Amino acid sequence: MFDPTSRYHALPTATWTAPDGRVVTYVRRRFLPRPGELVTVREHVVRPGDRLDRIAARHLGDPAQAWLIADAHRVLRPEELTAVPGRRLRITLPSGTTSSGPVDGPA
Repeated sequence: MFDPTSRYHALPTATWTAPDGRVVTYVRRRFLPRPGELVTVREHVVRPGDRLDRIAARHLGDPAQAWLIADAHRVLRPEELTAVPGRRLRITLPSGTTSSGPVDGPA
């Protein structure tokens, strides 16, 4: 249903039957991981003009993986993460991952 790199990829689906008999399939709720349980692979110090998608591209190799960085910081508005230069962002592995291969790019 979802691309393997999507935050929703591993979520189970469920169905609901409407009063008119239509069956609706939906994705079950996604719970955020506990940041303290995520494995940090590096840190990024925010610079003026940084954007989360570019940080993800640099450290994770894919700008669409910016949600991993947002999950590690439990923010509702991801743009908050890059609003203040000097902030240190944790770059973490996905929830449930304990090791990784090399992560490209300078720390």
